[in-house]
Amino acid sequence: MFSALFIPASVASVKITVLSGGVGGARFLRGLRAAASDASITAIVNTGDDMTLAGLRIAPDLDSIMYTLAGQNDEDRGWGRVGETERVSAELDAYGVGWPWFTLGDLDIGTHITRTSLLATMPLSAVTDRITARWDLGVHLIPMTDDRVETRVHTTDGQNLHFQEWWTRYRASLPAASFEQSDVAAASPAPGVLAALRDADVVLLAPSNPVVSIGTILGIPGIRAASAETAAPVVGVSPIIGGAVVRGMADACLTAIGVSTTALAVAEHYGSRTSGGVIDAWLVDEADAASVAPLTALGLRARAVPLYMRDAATSRQLALDALALA
Repeated sequence: MFSALFIPASVASVKITVLSGGVGGARFLRGLRAAASDASITAIVNTGDDMTLAGLRIAPDLDSIMYTLAGQNDEDRGWGRVGETERVSAELDAYGVGWPWFTLGDLDIGTHITRTSLLATMPLSAVTDRITARWDLGVHLIPMTDDRVETRVHTTDGQNLHFQEWWTRYRASLPAASFEQSDVAAASPAPGVLAALRDADVVLLAPSNPVVSIGTILGIPGIRAASAETAAPVVGVSPIIGGAVVRGMADACLTAIGVSTTALAVAEHYGSRTSGGVIDAWLVDEADAASVAPLTALGLRARAVPLYMRDAATSRQLALDALALA
């Protein structure tokens, strides 16, 4: 069960806010929902990966979380809808439209058409509420902003690529010199974002990419300050296990900003709130237990537990460990 140290009068009154990216964040949120089924859970989701393709507005992280929590995610691939077909993508490719290396499933295209249509009359946060109402998610999803803040990757050979091209087409094999979030300085947190941080009993940083997922969320003006100023404990979950990423190419992102691919280095990157950072506590894997003492010296509460989310049970246990550390 939860630690009684932070629980209000009843579990149902607990408010948990999670900063999350896509696949890893989706699995963590699924475990959190199982661990705290009576709590009010809000996920502030990265939209820096969003893009327009073949005239459709696509939000990969929002959709990955929605499909996972709805039980519609393809567990074998780790993304997209289960039981997908790709006839429309094949037709688009035949016409020379879109990106042939970024395949859209037919069911997934239904989501993108709906989003694109609704965006003509309402902001992304309202559209997300409308789309997610179809499913019983048990988690309220809020995009980090209603503004378009797309991540660009400047490579060491001088290319300026959309993040999805660098990530999906090139698998992050082109060394990145820097990342740029377009128009981020003019962006505002989506309605409900700051309140979710201010009013939370617990704030959790999912084991998502520290640079282009959590880092992009924190880069929206006002969100980092709200995370630093909330009265709730802020607990981060390391996306690094034993000096390696669990999934994806976050190590390529960390290298580009001069951060080592270790649990300790990522915690130092986020920083302790006692020293102007954004976290109070940091969960590391048992393989990184030696980092607990250095983390404590940084002013962080730290604990080593199994982090690898192999299945529903291990995801739930990880969420319980994060809540206990709060």
